[in-house]
Amino acid sequence: MQRIFIVGCPRSGTTLVQAMLARHPAAFSLPETAFFEHLYGNVEWRWGDSAAKPRRRLRQRLGFAHQQGRAALGALREQLSQGGNRFPRWPLRTASCVRRFIGMLDACAVADGRVAWIEKTPSHLLYIPEIEQYVPDARFVHVIRRGEDVLASIADASMRYEERGIFAGGTAKWSRRWNHAAQIHCEHASRSNHHIVFLDDLVRDQQGEWRRLCAFLDFDPAVELEAGCDQAITDLREEPWKNEAVSGQPSKPRRKAENLFGPQMREWLQRKLMPYEELRSNCIQSGQHAESGVRYLYR
Repeated sequence: MQRIFIVGCPRSGTTLVQAMLARHPAAFSLPETAFFEHLYGNVEWRWGDSAAKPRRRLRQRLGFAHQQGRAALGALREQLSQGGNRFPRWPLRTASCVRRFIGMLDACAVADGRVAWIEKTPSHLLYIPEIEQYVPDARFVHVIRRGEDVLASIADASMRYEERGIFAGGTAKWSRRWNHAAQIHCEHASRSNHHIVFLDDLVRDQQGEWRRLCAFLDFDPAVELEAGCDQAITDLREEPWKNEAVSGQPSKPRRKAENLFGPQMREWLQRKLMPYEELRSNCIQSGQHAESGVRYLYR
């Protein structure tokens, strides 16, 4: 069973990559679980938010799962079993919860005739060490988008869906988060079980990037894909900002930064964000995916 995690800064294109892979007959996928985020907590602190402080209760230090993690596992059980008793009651300890989580996704993929499953929660980028501890064969697909475009997309979604509060915090907070994500991408770029997709490349050379991604995942790149993503990878009533990505059909993204940000803000972003070409160059020079024999080439 191929166990695949798609990670990245929010609004970077992770849903699009998930939907593309979910069109492949080998892959089973599902909506974001945020399982490891709930299981270990401290997501704001892990993002490096200035006011956040780490919290780890005694029961967690003793190996007992965070209550939110057990609740997330229970909700996932209900979702995957569709209200039945297909999966037993969730356990108390962290390691057992992870094993149950993996077992549920394995079972659903097998029942659906698939040889791989894809879990896409962008913030799982922050929990890679914990995931690898319990899922040593996990493969990670990192999705990277230009920082100013990510910030513009977040600002746009924050304005349009203000009542949901999901992208709250302002440009300064999210610029720091994008920089932190970029640092994590660079740290893992040379590892054989990690693969980086630059959204610009995917849009410009869809077939080439698709072959490269399939080579990393041991998928057949020539197999006929479904016309669109028919798997339920999100509920658009709850996450309407994903509407343009769920088809799994890449299209040229709109450059929102020029429309939303004035000259002073764009100059500020250039000073605060890690330069995109520097990030790209660092990832390329890391000599990616030696095991699969696939490397980046300058275009």
